[in-house]
Amino acid sequence: VEVQHHHAHIASVMAEHQLDGSEPVIGFAFDGTGYGSDGAVWGGEVLIADYHGYERASFLRYVPLVGGDAAVKRPYRLALSHLWAAGIDWDDRLPSVQASSSVELDIIRRQLETGLNVVPTSSMGRLFDAVASLTGVRHTVTYEAQAAIEFEALAVSGDQGSYTFELNDDDFDAGPVIHAVVNDTLSGVAVGVISARFHRAVADLILNLSIKMRRRFGLPVVALSGGVFQNVTLLSQIIGLLRDAGFTVYYHRLVPPNDGGLALGQAAVAAANR
Repeated sequence: VEVQHHHAHIASVMAEHQLDGSEPVIGFAFDGTGYGSDGAVWGGEVLIADYHGYERASFLRYVPLVGGDAAVKRPYRLALSHLWAAGIDWDDRLPSVQASSSVELDIIRRQLETGLNVVPTSSMGRLFDAVASLTGVRHTVTYEAQAAIEFEALAVSGDQGSYTFELNDDDFDAGPVIHAVVNDTLSGVAVGVISARFHRAVADLILNLSIKMRRRFGLPVVALSGGVFQNVTLLSQIIGLLRDAGFTVYYHRLVPPNDGGLALGQAAVAAANR
């Protein structure tokens, strides 16, 4: 039985909480990399899902992933892609631009213009990596999510404000967030404040999307899965926001939210469809 990667994530958290699948959930599958049914690299998915199937109700608007794994290991490339997608010049004052040589910048720009060795991605995990590089936290990594983890660790507490994603009919766009991060970085705003604002922006995004999906589908239950939800700062914020808005929230406590938990979701879907 073939089970789509992000469907397995949502089924995993459903199975952990012993949901019978009689009612679909609003599933947020936010991770670094997962193969999508359209051939793109997914990772910022909103799925209306049960054990029998799913509908992709919304997703992070695609940005170009230059060079595949090379970009994952070099978050400054992810940052350059997000700048390009948002229509922002590669300002020499930005840490991500400084991290790349002029020759590499020319090559990456040419790849983005021509689509050579470029694949579209909706990955939320890669967005975290890109913002970590934009703010100068880390430009190369030696393990998965290193840049995002270090970026989270710098977030200051208290109300620091927020950024805002653009919600569209079919997707949501990180472009306004990238613009705001760049402006704050160039204005000398502390990285810890930028990190706090970015985390709150993602939490607000999940809340707003959940409200949108509740109105559209009449569903009161949200399920959170994928490696992004190992981020305690984000998870603690979104649980409170969703519960205050009247949602029932399921998230991982025993099963890993990252790909370590996929097998449970795969088994649950296979059992329901045998």
